[in-house]
Amino acid sequence: MTVPLSVLDLAPIAPGETARDSFAASVALAQQAERSGYRRVWYAEHHNMASIASSATSVLIAHVASQTSSIRLGSGGVMLPNHSPLAIAEQFGTLETLHPGRIDLGLGRAPGGDMATFRALRRDPSASDQFPQDVVELQGFLAGQSRVPGVSATPGAGTNVPLYILGSSLFGAKLAAALGLPYAFASHFAPDALHDAIAVYRREFQPSEQLERPYAIAGVNAIASVDADEAREQLTRTKRARLEMMLRQGGRIPLDRTFTDEELDYLLTTPAGAHVQSMTTYTGVGTAAEVADYVAEFARSADVDEVIVAHSSLTTSARLRSVELLAEAHERVAA
Repeated sequence: MTVPLSVLDLAPIAPGETARDSFAASVALAQQAERSGYRRVWYAEHHNMASIASSATSVLIAHVASQTSSIRLGSGGVMLPNHSPLAIAEQFGTLETLHPGRIDLGLGRAPGGDMATFRALRRDPSASDQFPQDVVELQGFLAGQSRVPGVSATPGAGTNVPLYILGSSLFGAKLAAALGLPYAFASHFAPDALHDAIAVYRREFQPSEQLERPYAIAGVNAIASVDADEAREQLTRTKRARLEMMLRQGGRIPLDRTFTDEELDYLLTTPAGAHVQSMTTYTGVGTAAEVADYVAEFARSADVDEVIVAHSSLTTSARLRSVELLAEAHERVAA
């Protein structure tokens, strides 16, 4: 049996484009995913990254939800240490009230940026240590069973927006299992602990009001094209762009420094490029049929109930085509 597919939209801002262009692309991507039968589209909270536009995650979800009609939309995820549980309950309670039955709330405990950004967000560096307690507090607000006397989320109370725990280590797997929540593993960029984390989650899962049985999601990168060689060339360009972005973000090169393709290809073979190569460990690339087969085998090997796909092409048109082609081929595999 084939598993359902979803989309992880990284809301990229391409060179020469603006955040507004990225938002238009996110709307188009969600509309294509809706037409193609994907289950959900998620957006991740990142800060201080010139190439990613999803910092105000709930606002982006609201914008896309207003221009789609049925597909589920959510966070993949909100970095809860950056926020108070009450504020997130109010934001996602508002979304659920406006778009009932369509909103997911995925939660992560990373800051979503570097320590300077964390300080700019006015957060305590130890906030991540309170993640389990904050999840429980947030859950209470959304269920209308506040754990803070005299405080209720309005909107939010009683909306029961479904929570998902996101992670790339055993910590998140154990927490999701203990709370009886769905678990999503970030194998699209942090692949190392995938199989161990899913195994721990399934072994330790405790049923809850939200979920009777474990439900695991894992991320995979994909580039599907009518021409396999073109898809592989797109992957090469994506790796080059990611490496250059990481070097600039880390302050390791001047902002005005440019590289040739040959220089970037060389850097990808060095320790500086090792992280980018690791991030693409789980990547389906080629024709639609090849990518669909890869995704099906990935789901079987990882033992997951759903695959969330980051369509990694650099251009909007190529991402839209990849979304469409993979869905068509996946449907043929299912048939």
